[in-house]
Amino acid sequence: MNPLDNYIAESTECDFKSAVETRKPKSWLKSVSAFSNGTGGVLIFGVEDNKTIIGLDDIQKDSEKISELIISRITPHPVFSLNSVRFDKKNIIILNVYPGHDTPYYYKADGVTEAYVRIGNESVPASNHILNRLILNGLNKSFDSLITPFDFNDYSFSKLRERYKSWTKESMSEKFFDSFCLRDNSGKLTNTGALLADDSPVLNSRVFCTRWNGTDKSGGKIDALDSAEFSGSLITLLNESIGFIKRNMRTLWSKTADSRIEMPDYCERSFFEAVVNALIHRDYLILGSEIHIDMFDDRLSIYSPGGMPDGTFIQNRDLNNVPSYRRNPILADVFSKLGYMERQGSGLNKIRNAYENSANFTKGCEPVFYSDSTQFTVILSNLNYKLNKEKVAVDSEKVAVGINNFTPKAKEKMRAAIELLRDKEYFGRSDIAEIFEESNTSAGILLNQMKSAKVVEPVTGHGKGKFRIKS
Repeated sequence: MNPLDNYIAESTECDFKSAVETRKPKSWLKSVSAFSNGTGGVLIFGVEDNKTIIGLDDIQKDSEKISELIISRITPHPVFSLNSVRFDKKNIIILNVYPGHDTPYYYKADGVTEAYVRIGNESVPASNHILNRLILNGLNKSFDSLITPFDFNDYSFSKLRERYKSWTKESMSEKFFDSFCLRDNSGKLTNTGALLADDSPVLNSRVFCTRWNGTDKSGGKIDALDSAEFSGSLITLLNESIGFIKRNMRTLWSKTADSRIEMPDYCERSFFEAVVNALIHRDYLILGSEIHIDMFDDRLSIYSPGGMPDGTFIQNRDLNNVPSYRRNPILADVFSKLGYMERQGSGLNKIRNAYENSANFTKGCEPVFYSDSTQFTVILSNLNYKLNKEKVAVDSEKVAVGINNFTPKAKEKMRAAIELLRDKEYFGRSDIAEIFEESNTSAGILLNQMKSAKVVEPVTGHGKGKFRIKS
């Protein structure tokens, strides 16, 4: 049996080196730094990149040189082990590098001091925000535990108190702020406290939401059908984000013998979990970044700054066996106390299971998870997209008959209005004026054309001059 098979199977990171380079050892020492700063890895000397074993002439000398170079050029000293293996009359050296607790581990030589991390199958210099995270890890601290310059007495926490009361049926005592590390003994907020304050002073704690017109961001004449930017307490960000998604999705329903089955575009449990995870597990050290929620005709995308805390890529992992790792453990504890999430770290499975148990779920619509070194994105399919397309096709045939007698320009504008107003319970002239950013007079002309084409019908009970698109 080839000895490489076991090491490749057991290690998520594995590099091959044909020889022990001593004149330019940075070529492999940067991988030692990266493995120590991440989840560990294996370097195998005497093997070419195509996994052909060519062997080493003097494994004793090479082993000593490997140890010497690691100890002299990697600081602090990483934890590693060396083993020699003989196969097919050839000797190789296997260097196991273990994940370190004293991060960051630097390559320090030749006038250079750099910490490396793994991006895909390469060892690259750590960016500033990753280096800051490694420093915090080495100090056994997390971003949410750090003390800020902000005074507790200068901020209110009404949203936090309201949620605590609603969930626990008890009033929140002042001890909560201390026991959950929202402030220190001198009355300064931690980052957790700052993120939960009504007027959060953490500038990059924001959510941008957009309902795009179509299946991409090109849109056509009207790029976005709805957009909003939210700031403030994380509780506000959560509530407003969920509200935005709900008002920009539809719920179809199907009759049964004695009731009806609701079929929403997106499963609420799934997108709720995805938004909570985005808020709690995002990397707040990436300055100038925010959470983005993008809704298209066919999908919902939730983007959060910061990849997997252990440096791996979620699309390469077995989703049934992803261990819980909380980048911001104090925030996670607070959200658990408020009933927003569970301590077991089962968010990904909840997103998947809730989606796949939806009444209108079809194969191929499974949630998609993607990450790299700077982002984690969840993509949820619109479960009604195919049904909507079929309905729109039928509706378009009906509409074409009604508007055939108008000019091409008028027909194009009416089609746009029908698409934008199709889901509204009712609308009037002022709504059309707002959508097309034009005067009430021009909007009135368009509305009259739509009435003549018989593509709208009057609605009563909501004031004069209200209509809806004919079904």
